[in-house]
Amino acid sequence: MDSANWGAKVVARSRVFKPAGLGPFPVALILHGCGGKTPFLETYAEVAVKAGYAAVVLDSFKPRGMSTIDGKLFVCTLMTLHGAKRAADIFGTLAWLKTQSWAQADQVFLAGWSHGAWTIMDAYAAGTSAPTATGLPDADPVALRRQVKGALLVYPYAAYPSMTSRRGWGPGAPPVWSVLGQKDGVVGWRFPKKALDRLTADGVKVDLKLYADATHAFDDDKANDPRAIYRPDLFQEVQDYFAAALKATAPPRPLFS
Repeated sequence: MDSANWGAKVVARSRVFKPAGLGPFPVALILHGCGGKTPFLETYAEVAVKAGYAAVVLDSFKPRGMSTIDGKLFVCTLMTLHGAKRAADIFGTLAWLKTQSWAQADQVFLAGWSHGAWTIMDAYAAGTSAPTATGLPDADPVALRRQVKGALLVYPYAAYPSMTSRRGWGPGAPPVWSVLGQKDGVVGWRFPKKALDRLTADGVKVDLKLYADATHAFDDDKANDPRAIYRPDLFQEVQDYFAAALKATAPPRPLFS
């Protein structure tokens, strides 16, 4: 299957949010964690809409015939659907956006949580091997760098087999906004920080919010992991942080007389 057709299949099982009007709009792609698409991500989609973006909350499981139980049993345990393979959803959706009149396909912002952030990171780190890594024969690393203007990485998985610390992202990487919690008992914070430090050393612009008392999934009020402690105050802070990142990378608005 080619990228655009795979993207159409993914988006058909996902949810699209749009501002009022016909567009075209810049687009935020929102990628869930290994437990599947959860309601709190739609709050972030609404933040994007308020910032003038369309938002697509991608579902990486349904197009593959997977359930949230499959995610917890097999994806969260690294048995299947590693970040590089799941990056097919990014390449596919970017190709699909080019066919949509409401979308500014060259003005995309990527936002990922946990496994979703790993997916974004591996999409870049895979480099010219992206077609092999994703399984899409036409996955286009050049288009990724041309279309995407920024990325938000929230408590990303960055230990092995994540590739960023070893490979970096190569030339043309977008600016990165990131959120880590020093009480994260799922992905930790040292491996993600190491990956972000690699990007900084390579010349990527990286902004970091490091919360001393935040756990994994602190912004998910329905997280059922005992290691996750919901923090509504930090949830609001990250919404504001996301809005600021979107504003910083938004295309200039046309002037009307």
